[in-house]
Amino acid sequence: MSDPKPLFLAGEWVRTPSTRAVVAPGTGESLGEVCLAGPDEVERAAQAAFEARPLVAGLRHGERADLLHALADAVERERDLLAGTICDEAGKPLPLAEGEVSRALQTLRIGAEEATRVHGELLPLDRTEKGAGRTALVRRAPIGAVLGITPFNFPLNLALHKLAPALAAGCPVVLKAADQTPLILLELARLFAGIGAPAGALSVLNAEVAQSETLVRDERFALLSFTGSPKVGYLLKSICGRKKVLLELGGNAGVYVDQGADLQRAAERVAFGALAYSGQVCISVQRIYVHQAVYADFRALLLERFQATRTGAPREEGVTVAPLIDEAAAQRVLSLVERARAAGAEVLCGGTRDGASVAPTLLENVPDDADASREEAFGPLACLCSVRDAEEGFARLDDSPFGLQAGVFSDDVQVLLRAHERLEVGGIIHDDVPTWRVDEMPYGGVKQSGLGREGLRDSIREMTEPRLLVLRQR
Repeated sequence: MSDPKPLFLAGEWVRTPSTRAVVAPGTGESLGEVCLAGPDEVERAAQAAFEARPLVAGLRHGERADLLHALADAVERERDLLAGTICDEAGKPLPLAEGEVSRALQTLRIGAEEATRVHGELLPLDRTEKGAGRTALVRRAPIGAVLGITPFNFPLNLALHKLAPALAAGCPVVLKAADQTPLILLELARLFAGIGAPAGALSVLNAEVAQSETLVRDERFALLSFTGSPKVGYLLKSICGRKKVLLELGGNAGVYVDQGADLQRAAERVAFGALAYSGQVCISVQRIYVHQAVYADFRALLLERFQATRTGAPREEGVTVAPLIDEAAAQRVLSLVERARAAGAEVLCGGTRDGASVAPTLLENVPDDADASREEAFGPLACLCSVRDAEEGFARLDDSPFGLQAGVFSDDVQVLLRAHERLEVGGIIHDDVPTWRVDEMPYGGVKQSGLGREGLRDSIREMTEPRLLVLRQR
């Protein structure tokens, strides 16, 4: 076995005696080992980021853009290696892993554009006599060192949704990789080391819970950006002190299919939204509400697509549903299915498990209070329901502790306007599934789905703060 891969600490590669094995989902095949940060490495990373603040903030906006373009160029050159790494350690089907690398490139290129557009505003203050002769200039100043904690399901692109806006804003970053997918971030660190960024602009750590919590509590970080589960996210929020917090926490996303919708397209997209990457996406389709007038036809079309979805290993051609990240995740999904069945739900297809693999599973007549409907499944599981009309569909879609995104298949503008007014979610996607996302749009949720917004422009704004200058005319 090769030597454990070292940590990336402020531009230097550092080995530690503590290590963790990296294994392929489903097979348990060894992919190597990575070094884990101890107290000394955590302290070094935090201090390096804190000391790098003036260096990164002092970069011209054009220099920040140049660094992001340089990183994008490096990612482009090694896109096959990066996609293969994601496929192997995250268990993501290769075409989807290749798609993630393409999105990572977009994230970097958009971030480079937005780095040159970080602007404030000019405010006249002469509304009253006291303000006569005075003008306010508001600039957006970097907030300081940023701590980013990333998930396994989009290990490259979601890390870049923290790194790219931070660098564009003028903030150094410490990234803590997901336990299951550390290799891709070490590859990113290797590429970053070659673009000429200031020392301390980036550190990439792998760490156990105790050291991760030490980072979260550290007051040298001005902002915590976390993507993951609500349980962990709100725990970190409770211990992070006075720093600003951005949380993207997922949900149990729903769609409404109206009576005038293109049912063929809707069934195709809903099946994709529910099953792509085995449902391990925070905006996977989990709840499907269909107008009763078209329910029978849509049910037949959707069931056909679920049953036709190919399962297998991530590198097999045509595979959509691969093994989940580990066997515990598969057991949890099957537990949701069994509890729904006990509550009266019918399993239209799937509902079986082989190790870490769960068959594409479509449930019908799931009670609204069942865990399969209330909790985040994070697996290839969806619940199909008939509703009288859009009003009932929206009411049931909103009856959730989460509110990330929703999809509405309807060409009735009044239905769409009502959805926009009514639904308590961060985003509504017309004629498509909530799983749809492009990297420049504001992205985030309400209720237990998180705090703040991602998307390059929005993240940059979160990672800067207004600084006021009042000028007096003589």
